[in-house]
Amino acid sequence: MARDIARKVLELEARAILNLIPRLGDGFDRAVEVLRACKGRVVVTGMGKSGLIGAKIAATLSSTGTPSLFLHPAEAVHGDIGMVVPGDAVLAISHSGETEELLRLLELLRRLDVPLISLTGNPGSTLARHSRAVLDVRIDEEASPIGLVPTASTTAALAMGDALAMALLEKRGFTLSDFARYHPGGRLGKKVVTVEHLMHGGEAAPRVRTGSSLRDAIRVMSEKKLGMICVLHDDGTLAGVVTDGDLRRAVERGEDLRGLKVDDAMTRTPITIDRQELAAAALHVLESKKITSLVVVDGRQRVEGVLHIHDLWRTQLF
Repeated sequence: MARDIARKVLELEARAILNLIPRLGDGFDRAVEVLRACKGRVVVTGMGKSGLIGAKIAATLSSTGTPSLFLHPAEAVHGDIGMVVPGDAVLAISHSGETEELLRLLELLRRLDVPLISLTGNPGSTLARHSRAVLDVRIDEEASPIGLVPTASTTAALAMGDALAMALLEKRGFTLSDFARYHPGGRLGKKVVTVEHLMHGGEAAPRVRTGSSLRDAIRVMSEKKLGMICVLHDDGTLAGVVTDGDLRRAVERGEDLRGLKVDDAMTRTPITIDRQELAAAALHVLESKKITSLVVVDGRQRVEGVLHIHDLWRTQLF
């Protein structure tokens, strides 16, 4: 049955990946350090199916803080080797380690004095012998019924490329904010949008000093149209907030708003958030606390902006 074939393919490919774990030795550590020390780009190259895997690895590296590009080895010997310059590093993918088009690049790369890392199923191959670091992706067998179609071998190469990219990500201290910067569009971008991308900062954030009249605060609230205002100490740190709700409650108590200071009406312990927090986390706070605005503060409680729930709804992030 078709599903029996599928089951065997998946089992073989899963085993191919698991078998890589015992081989994560000095070669992997050396590859990570070479790429981390690279001052230029990581140039990934490979022929055929290995090339397709290489293009994906290059894309993953680039999106996680390691500038990378894919170079087709056949085009390289016809002029595209000019894409490689001193300061770059090359990651060459070949299951056999004897791919003719890649071997023709060895002398060119030696002249450019760029480090070569090989990702190969043959650690004793010509490509491996000329490499600064070797990533061993040997497999026991391909998952195709005829044993020839690159299946388990390309899966192993792809998985090793992902492992390399994630190790580099960790070494570089790549953060969620970095990821958001590299992924501004699509569903991934929406998932990692942070508060600072949506908040009303600078002059757009309503602010008054402690001791200001409530009348002045209401005027600023009306101008900024956020339904609240931040009350600041003289050093710029947050003293409290005055919201539409605070004003309604003051009226219900029978107080004359014209004679009040902001200090008399403000909420002194407002809920705040850091600008680096995810927009999704901010929405959770707003909904769980049943409030409409969050004050964005830094580590010293200085006000950086205001995030309103309408900002989240308007961007259609959720």
